[in-house]
Amino acid sequence: MARILSIDYGLKRTGIAVTDDFQIIASGLTTIPSADLIAFLKTYFSKENVETVIIGEPKQMNGLPSESAEIIEKFIVQFHAEFPTIKMERVDERFTSKMAFQTMIDSGLKKKQRQNKGLIDEIAATILLQDYLNYKK
Repeated sequence: MARILSIDYGLKRTGIAVTDDFQIIASGLTTIPSADLIAFLKTYFSKENVETVIIGEPKQMNGLPSESAEIIEKFIVQFHAEFPTIKMERVDERFTSKMAFQTMIDSGLKKKQRQNKGLIDEIAATILLQDYLNYKK
């Protein structure tokens, strides 16, 4: 089987998570500057077999697209141009950042560690991916 990769795309930085080859467990991979994302993905896809990319779909509480939706749509167009053979699915990402922060608290990270926004993005991507895997089952 191939892996599934999850992207928590942001204006400044992007959290990335990936499954194992059997698509059972979601694990945080890294957080990188969003400007470097396409280059990172080219390198990653050349080394790993990825069949699907999951990207968060930011929505407001009323279900309408949030302010960051336009930025993500631009990235999606670029992604499809660079990687036309890789399937992409959108997943509602409401509350993933809050859940990521709560996960950091629950796991006992100190206040200074919880201020690491990159870590929050990586955990949010992991939550997004694990939710997708749970739904897919």
